[in-house]
Amino acid sequence: MADGVDASDRMIDDWTRKIQEQAQRYQAMAARVQEISVTERSPDNTVEVTINSKGLLTGLTISDSAQNKRMGELSAQIMRTVQAAQARIPELLQQTMADTVGTEDQTAAKVFDEARKTFPEPPEDTETPAPENDRELQFGPEDEADEAAPPPPPQPRPTARRRPPEDDEDDFGGRSILS
Repeated sequence: MADGVDASDRMIDDWTRKIQEQAQRYQAMAARVQEISVTERSPDNTVEVTINSKGLLTGLTISDSAQNKRMGELSAQIMRTVQAAQARIPELLQQTMADTVGTEDQTAAKVFDEARKTFPEPPEDTETPAPENDRELQFGPEDEADEAAPPPPPQPRPTARRRPPEDDEDDFGGRSILS
């Protein structure tokens, strides 16, 4: 009977040790993922962006040579450069996971798949047509601008009615002054 108890104790100790080692590997992976940063430049070096592991913009540098560009062209170039930087995140995550928890881990594979869905390869680099109106500024993906409906007209504000003061000095007993 003692052999069975000893074997169970060893099995539990072994299982506990494996769980602790796995937890340490996940903590190391999380720390390394937080350190991921990607910097990307536009083909003409006009725009430089830096993003973090979540794909959020943490730095934007626009060179002086951008003064000669139209606003629409520059904003499209910024968005393409951000997308190119974000598309590198899955590769960096996969490398981090391989170094810490391994490539056979199901959780790491799920994280990598989600990153690929969230940060797909950017579309092919195409020339942006010049905007017809130089005064028009739009921010965000171009597809959203086409689908966006015009904003609804503003609703008229209700007029506020004033209540008579509670201490009204002309006490007519609730009757009209004409009666």
